[in-house]
Amino acid sequence: MASLTLRGSFTLTAAAACWGIGTVLSKQALGGVPPLTLLPIQLLVSCGVLLVAARALRLQFVWSENLGRLGALGILNPWLAYTLGLLGLTYISASMSVLLWALEPAFILILAHLFLRDAVNARVRLGIAAAVCGVLLVVYQPGTSGSVLGVVLVLGAVGLCAIYTVAARGLLVDDESLLVVIVQQVVALFCAVVVLLVAHGLYDERVGLNGLDSGTWSAAVVSGALYYGFAFWLYLAGLRQTSATVAGSFLTLIPVFGLAGGLVVGETLSGRQWAGAVVVVLAVASIAYQQLPERGTR
Repeated sequence: MASLTLRGSFTLTAAAACWGIGTVLSKQALGGVPPLTLLPIQLLVSCGVLLVAARALRLQFVWSENLGRLGALGILNPWLAYTLGLLGLTYISASMSVLLWALEPAFILILAHLFLRDAVNARVRLGIAAAVCGVLLVVYQPGTSGSVLGVVLVLGAVGLCAIYTVAARGLLVDDESLLVVIVQQVVALFCAVVVLLVAHGLYDERVGLNGLDSGTWSAAVVSGALYYGFAFWLYLAGLRQTSATVAGSFLTLIPVFGLAGGLVVGETLSGRQWAGAVVVVLAVASIAYQQLPERGTR
């Protein structure tokens, strides 16, 4: 496996930043757009941005059996995982949801060890544990509550994302990361549109596109480009360089960037949250430093 370089560390950090900031924008968009409608909008924007990027980079689309398998992972993530996550969020509080998502790096570590035989030394495990504790300090809010169904749905989403990371790492060989993401996003977009049409036809699910203001449209469009387009592209590019476990540890940075984005829209942080953010950043920096070529411990 190739060594994680400074560029790879930056790429994975940038992916976490896109997911964190995209989360803030998605929450704003959900104030005016139903979840089942927002997802197709975001994926449509993402596909458009990625296709423009592929055109600008003059990438040649060459179909392969492996690319088809990688593309099929789009059914798991982003489509099914984020559909379950949005549904689960209707039954539990946002704080509870984020707490459950903090378990994803641990899920990835277990699955990567079982199926990819990732050798994870004690320092990396300690770093991941510290990062998860930091996330809990950042996102925990007293009084988090919710139903068993909501918890199960969100845990299902977390598990699917962990499976996605492990499966993608096992399949990523020679296929260009950007082309892989485009195929996955197109597959996810198709599934999301089918579900929306079925829900609208059978259950009279509200599409909710009438009377949207420019702020809601902007949040939906920009979050689609960041959350589903650039984030997945950057994450897969970084994942090619390191183990699924190490790449997954960078996901603990997402709440930190989400909080940073929240500051921009007027939210404030407590001392506990600042402390948690520092713990997460230091833990992930330590993990990344151990994986650099001159410090390689794989």
